[in-house]
Amino acid sequence: MNWAAFSSIFVFSTFKFMFAPFAGPHLGLPYYGTYLAAFLGGCIGSAVFYFASDFFMDWSHKRKVKKEEQLLDQGIKIPHKKKFTKTNRFIIRLKMKMGKYGICFFAPFLFSVPLGSIVVAKFYGKLKETYPLIVLGMAINATITTFLAYVVFG
Repeated sequence: MNWAAFSSIFVFSTFKFMFAPFAGPHLGLPYYGTYLAAFLGGCIGSAVFYFASDFFMDWSHKRKVKKEEQLLDQGIKIPHKKKFTKTNRFIIRLKMKMGKYGICFFAPFLFSVPLGSIVVAKFYGKLKETYPLIVLGMAINATITTFLAYVVFG
């Protein structure tokens, strides 16, 4: 097995899971190697960002407060940002229509793995079954995207 190609797909899928398996045929990896690299990379990336989401949300909040304080000290008026962007509306619509299963299966897939995992942790972080649902969603999504990469587009 080509370990450089395997590790490339693994690292790529820790951040952008949706497109990682499509590199497998071009790098000369077999079907199962591409599936395994994408699945493991997605699971490890989602584990890191899911379980460290409190840290990332606190860090982001502190950074925002510090930036606002600096702007106020300089006498610059703080611009107000939209609270409901298209992405936020999409996330809320996905949550309302599909519930925790939709968020757990599709948020890390449609968005990046870090953002999707943090969104899942923000909405359903207190529930014990959410991370196993993310792993199940990764397995299903890796199967579909690897199949598309090798059979349909390969």
